[in-house]
Amino acid sequence: MGAAAAAHAERLLVEAIDARGHARVIAATGNSQLAFLRHLVASSRVDWSRVEVFHLDEYVGLAADHRASFRRVLREHLVAPTGIQTFHALDGDGDVDAVRRTVGAALARAPIDVAFVGIGENSHLAFNDPPADFETTEPYLVVTLDEACRRQQVGEGWFASLDDVPRQAISMSVRQILAAHEILAMVPDARKAAAVAAVLTGPITPDVPASILRTHDRTTLYLDAASASMVDPQVVAGLRP
Repeated sequence: MGAAAAAHAERLLVEAIDARGHARVIAATGNSQLAFLRHLVASSRVDWSRVEVFHLDEYVGLAADHRASFRRVLREHLVAPTGIQTFHALDGDGDVDAVRRTVGAALARAPIDVAFVGIGENSHLAFNDPPADFETTEPYLVVTLDEACRRQQVGEGWFASLDDVPRQAISMSVRQILAAHEILAMVPDARKAAAVAAVLTGPITPDVPASILRTHDRTTLYLDAASASMVDPQVVAGLRP
């Protein structure tokens, strides 16, 4: 799954660079993204000096050297291996409002070519937990994380206990994610199966935040056998935006 998604991403980045001289990308972290990133950074076709990366979300109050810091994960698994020069990191332990304004303004300078995202066990998109705000046009929000989201972080091994998980985060808004020209969502593992089923076959609703991806006609969802196990393949094949 990671290799297939990375091949798709590579093609999109090469096409954007060939067409406009650069590519603007939104990147996510979490365990669901690591195999994808490992394959993507191995690409020899992408001119990484022409790739500009925007950070999807980050915990509020977490130091950049904490093992769970998303900016640390992106630097280790994407920015450093490729030599990307322009990375708009979300400094969650700095002046959060200033960070939202600064990175949001950089986002607004030009369209985003592709967003790399995941889907949470509670069907969140970025850190937009249910019920998500589908209306705001703010590029970044400060959100309160629900217990299911925080328990996922413990389950993935990023934190030792629920009390260690921050209660707030900076998250790219739903509308900002949908503004990307293309969206690739990588969602492996059986623990995501119920969320995938809700996203693909239930109503499009803020109570299932990632269901909004069905309104974006250039979204590709990458699943493995485990994460797709609760969805009838014929139902998925018949889905249209």
